[in-house]
Amino acid sequence: MDKIFKTAIVGAGTVGLYLAWKLSKLGHKVVVFEKKSEIGIKVCSGLISERLLNFVPLTEELIEHRINSCLIHFPKKEITLKMKPVHLIIDRQKLNVFLSSLARDSGAEILFGQSTVPFGFDRVIGCDGALSETRKELGLPQPSFRLGLQFFYSQEDYSRQVDTWPIDSGFYWKIPRGGNIEYGAMGKVESVKKEFLKFLSRDNISVPEKIEAALIPQGLILPKTGKTTLCGDAMGLTKPWSGGGVIWGLTAADILLESFPDFGEYSKKTKRFFLPKLYKAKISVPLTYILGNNCPFLLPSRISRDNDFPLI
Repeated sequence: MDKIFKTAIVGAGTVGLYLAWKLSKLGHKVVVFEKKSEIGIKVCSGLISERLLNFVPLTEELIEHRINSCLIHFPKKEITLKMKPVHLIIDRQKLNVFLSSLARDSGAEILFGQSTVPFGFDRVIGCDGALSETRKELGLPQPSFRLGLQFFYSQEDYSRQVDTWPIDSGFYWKIPRGGNIEYGAMGKVESVKKEFLKFLSRDNISVPEKIEAALIPQGLILPKTGKTTLCGDAMGLTKPWSGGGVIWGLTAADILLESFPDFGEYSKKTKRFFLPKLYKAKISVPLTYILGNNCPFLLPSRISRDNDFPLI
């Protein structure tokens, strides 16, 4: 390595901590700035494909359960989607604590209760989530948003299949986590909670007083060049069909690592990789919903698909 870069990472989430670990291993001086007082709990299902093992050396204790398939409930047809690869149920807080230990062991410094980054850094990477302050400071536009909802039902369920119900701009879900069951929804910010409560009431599912909620960004927003860039949810990068951001965020992080310290090159490579996938999803996702709701006979009853990087 020709030069050590003093690098600030804003946000101690999965992508930020992963970058802190990897950049520190490369010999760079890394400081993570996290506004919370500790590794926080993210509103997230933690349903992540086994590709996570390509990025993080997970131990079995971090894996709560495994999922093989998803049953999609359209009004007049049910379709079984075989997960390729198998998906893992991960506690995101435990995952992030594990990544923070890897980052620290590699030499990174993690500062809590820090909402601003001081001057003096060679590079700054915003990994500060859907409402990224780093993105705002760069003068970049906001991505579009959907709303994610989540609660847990105290009942053991070790089945290997997720249930989903497609809705406008998203879906409801039921995920067996082994020790409990998770119910959730993703949809339009202004209407999904009201419709989700109707769905739960119709199926006589008990609802807790508080349902956790979080914004799910959608887009690909990056500065073209400069000494500051974005990664993960801060750049709006989540899968259009599921809202999941971990594998896509970590894939973008690896592109950043390959390009570092050239953020202009990182921007070009990331757009070259993800934009075709986003464009295809704009066509394929609405088309699937239209067929499932109106012409279900045109869809097969069983599908095997890569849920991270499908061909269509």
